[in-house]
Amino acid sequence: MKALTGIAADEYVDRRRQLMEAAGDDAILILPAAPERVRSLDTHYPYRQDSDFWYLTGFPEPEAVLVLVPGRRHGEVILFCRERDAEREAWDGPRAGQEGAVALYGMDDAYPIDDLDEILPGLLEGRSRVYYHFGRDTDFDLKLIGWVNRVRSQVRHGAQPPHELLELGHLLHEQRLFKSEAEIALMQRAADITMQAHRIAMRAVRPGMAEYELQADLEREFRANDGWPAYGSIVGTGANGCVLHYHSNNARCRDGELVLIDAGAEYRGYASDITRTFPVNGRFSAEQRALHDLVLAAQAAALEQARPGVPYEAGHLAAVQVLTEGLLQLGLLTGTLETNLAERHYQRFYPHKTGHWLGLDVHDVGDYRVDGQSRLLEPGMVYTIEPGLYVRSDDRSVDARWRGIGIRIEDDVLITADGHRVLTEGLARSADAIEALMAGA
Repeated sequence: MKALTGIAADEYVDRRRQLMEAAGDDAILILPAAPERVRSLDTHYPYRQDSDFWYLTGFPEPEAVLVLVPGRRHGEVILFCRERDAEREAWDGPRAGQEGAVALYGMDDAYPIDDLDEILPGLLEGRSRVYYHFGRDTDFDLKLIGWVNRVRSQVRHGAQPPHELLELGHLLHEQRLFKSEAEIALMQRAADITMQAHRIAMRAVRPGMAEYELQADLEREFRANDGWPAYGSIVGTGANGCVLHYHSNNARCRDGELVLIDAGAEYRGYASDITRTFPVNGRFSAEQRALHDLVLAAQAAALEQARPGVPYEAGHLAAVQVLTEGLLQLGLLTGTLETNLAERHYQRFYPHKTGHWLGLDVHDVGDYRVDGQSRLLEPGMVYTIEPGLYVRSDDRSVDARWRGIGIRIEDDVLITADGHRVLTEGLARSADAIEALMAGA
């Protein structure tokens, strides 16, 4: 299995064991695979497994349900999946089947997915708590409630139905927040692919190119290295760089403008997330460089807070202070630093937070606050640091020379025992380094 997923079979076993220990011996945990999604009529989007399901199994197929039954004498780890079917496999490719689920994916037992309705009520019986992701799949929610009610209907005959239905994410997502060495290696591979893709785009850009041409250059590099886009690539030239989730990618790059590219590869399920902003003609103007240098200084301030024991929010607060001070110095804000911070005037130019968790999802799972306080950073956490500044082209309150400039600098950061490691350190970040890379240095 490791050759396919990059994770050893023993690690999946440990993940499931850790989750079952947290749930307790009288619990049952139920997790369906992601459904296939229709793109149009009878064609589907490329299949992408549910991240939680992938994290616990490495099993790549749809129409599957993982059931964990801690302490069950006849096997704690059960997978319901599709049966082998020579005719369908000729059309859609091979299936693992029940034998493959056990032999290749380490399940204790496996049953046909069509037997779920018959077998699952019996697995629920005698369990006090059911852990499940409520609200993700309405149809499956109703099936689960039906199975629980079926057990309840047998109480007079001695059946013991579950009496608590609990959110699975409360346990599983805290576990996923801390990355193993194998996960970090996959995330580094995703970062390496993404860095090379960004280099290619920086060297390829020319006045007159379409944003989608740069997107094609990026995503070709992803696929050439067995990766996929981890999210919809953002390629915004000029004022489009001020649109935080810009997705049209159909404008033409113009001489004198900047291009903001926010794009990352996913490798074996694990995401990278990088943003760089660079000049179409290879040279920053004075105003572009001033704002770029300010964003870079804000990122450096946030990086100084990236170490164990520091609140997650400290990085954002450090970046905000640097950005606000710089905006005052450049004349884009007026008044005192204290007033601008207290009244959040900086949000005109910096409306978002400074990062997010990163892992199997580009906006990965895990709480940002614990007991009402910003949680403390710990080794094994991975997150982005991505300050930015966006001066809208229609903002008449600032001098025209600043309008339409959008800049973001984003890197992927691992917290280590003694500080941090920037997984995306190898990609040019400063204005000087970007200009040198674009010039072929």
